[in-house]
Amino acid sequence: MDLIRFKDWSSDDGSFTSKVRPSFSAVIEGARKLFENGSERARELFENGSERVKGLKKPVNFGFSSKKQPKKDKAVSSKKRTLNPQGEFLQNWNKMFLLSCAIALAIDPLFFYIPVVKGNLKCLDLDNKLGIVASVLRTLIDAFYVIHIVFQFRTAFIAPSSRVFGRGELIEDPWAIAKRYLFKNFFIDILAILPLPQMVVIIIKSSLRGSVSEITKDLLKTFIFIQYVPRILRIVPLFKEVTTTSGILTKSAWTGAALNLFLYMLASHAVGAFWYLFSIERQDRCWRNAVNGDVAALYCHKGITRNETLVNMLNTTCSLINPDDLKDPKHFNFGIFFDALESGVVETMDFPMKFLYCFWWALRNLSSLGQNLKTSTYVWEILFAIAIAIGGLILFSLLIGNMQVFLQFQCYQLHNYLYFSS
Repeated sequence: MDLIRFKDWSSDDGSFTSKVRPSFSAVIEGARKLFENGSERARELFENGSERVKGLKKPVNFGFSSKKQPKKDKAVSSKKRTLNPQGEFLQNWNKMFLLSCAIALAIDPLFFYIPVVKGNLKCLDLDNKLGIVASVLRTLIDAFYVIHIVFQFRTAFIAPSSRVFGRGELIEDPWAIAKRYLFKNFFIDILAILPLPQMVVIIIKSSLRGSVSEITKDLLKTFIFIQYVPRILRIVPLFKEVTTTSGILTKSAWTGAALNLFLYMLASHAVGAFWYLFSIERQDRCWRNAVNGDVAALYCHKGITRNETLVNMLNTTCSLINPDDLKDPKHFNFGIFFDALESGVVETMDFPMKFLYCFWWALRNLSSLGQNLKTSTYVWEILFAIAIAIGGLILFSLLIGNMQVFLQFQCYQLHNYLYFSS
């Protein structure tokens, strides 16, 4: 039997398999690339839609045009330029600025210690060194106010009309932020940082002669009082905001006690400085009455030659007599300013001595609500004594209120502890 032998099939002869396999691989590779491109595009569209849904400002846009891309970049850049009022950075800055405001309230009364009485010459002079130091400190503290004003133009705010719905809508439009600040607190902040006391000490002192001490004294009293009001108006809401967010009054009894002690010391410092300046004014008023309005010789300047007759007359007319020992009603009554004139603190250039003495006088009378003050019939003196009594009463009520808040917080913590532990 003859065997039939089939010829071996060679793959090198251009078989069907060799022709079909390359095209099939190309189809698989193309399908894989198409799937990857489609999934990547879908992921991009999903992320874009998620960002727009979070914003709640614009509908989701799946367009492929790049013409609206600059608006998105502009919106993102404007958000980067604004500050979140609930952010950690702004919260820390508010605490720092609150501390600088408290220091500013302590620096301003230093200008009241600049006028000095020369007892041997019976004239008014100025403490130039203290004026320079106070001006430099005031300028350094005002730098914090300038930075705060810049931050206010960049701080976003919550629209009042949207606060009824959850947390409210955060307005980040730079123009809306600037408009709101300009019509709310901008002019108060500008009034608070005007360098008026520095101008009085430096410019007026170097340009005027003769009655420069009287002019400086009056202008310092006016400008400091005018700027003290807006500084207090700005520090009160800031203090409430910081204490609410951080809860420093309820953390421990020591923080509340330290806060009340600081308020007492700050108020005593301000009242003592006013008492010092008013004492000099009463001395000057007595001299004016004695010379019948001829005040040219009552102010110290270089090259002054004092008339011995005038000095003796002022010593006799404006002699210091305790108000309790006054028998002649025509004699000038210095009232509550007698201690400052008798002690000589208005005649010394020793700042620590006169500062501590005035500080102690104010602290003693604020603590006693002005019960030991014996005033004269001078109207402004009586009003000053009334202000001391009311100020001491306010400080005492704040002390009681802060202690009440602390005790309520401690009772609340104890109640929660007993409730969850049972």
